[in-house]
Amino acid sequence: MEEQNRKRKIKFNKRIIRRNILIVGIIILICIIIKFIIPKKKTNSNTNTIEVAKVSKTNIQEKDNTTSKEQLDWKLTLVNQSNKLPENYEMKLLSIDEYRKFDSRAIKYLQDMIEDMREDGVRNIWVQSSYRSVEEQTTVYNNKVQYYKEQGKTEKEAKRLTEQIINKPGYSEHNLGLAVDFNYVNGTFEETKAFAWLKENAEKYGFILRYPKEKENITKVTYEPWHWRYVGKENAKKINELGMCLEEYVEYIK
Repeated sequence: MEEQNRKRKIKFNKRIIRRNILIVGIIILICIIIKFIIPKKKTNSNTNTIEVAKVSKTNIQEKDNTTSKEQLDWKLTLVNQSNKLPENYEMKLLSIDEYRKFDSRAIKYLQDMIEDMREDGVRNIWVQSSYRSVEEQTTVYNNKVQYYKEQGKTEKEAKRLTEQIINKPGYSEHNLGLAVDFNYVNGTFEETKAFAWLKENAEKYGFILRYPKEKENITKVTYEPWHWRYVGKENAKKINELGMCLEEYVEYIK
């Protein structure tokens, strides 16, 4: 009898042990599901988000490197007497020197161009003017208008003459941070080695002569051999090959 009780007790204990093992196994399985299955789903979601972001960024870069008919890229932003600086236009500026700044996306090409120019023996070259805020452009514009008025010109005539060489505030390429004036900003620049070098090589760095002599009727700006504009290497090459000014090129690729 005592032996039977002992066996029943052993059998009962074994059932308890098996039940406990089963419970522990279920708990472990639940922990595994919580620890590995659920995070894995979240990770997949995050991975997809990152991939979408990369694709979007790639698409933007591709648009920046081509002249899309649907949308022009930032390098071809047209600012002139008829086209005001876009209200939502954003740029980050970096310093050329203590006083002058340029768009951070293009400053390397400007610096490389000037450095290579000097290495080729063109020492007498410097940036006279680059980015100007709308406030600074207002001062430059008003001073020129006042100059003509002091010469006896009417307000209307003074503004007309001013706008042949200085665009209204908000309508100047200098407000873009992509335009640069070299040296003394006068017609004698055309006779320098620097100008000859730029005519031959500037497109390799993405720059064009913005206001050519033969395009004054289109640009509405007097010929400025000192004024160069960054448009990107591919665009600069095409513009020169086609013999166009920026206004014509922007219209051409639309």
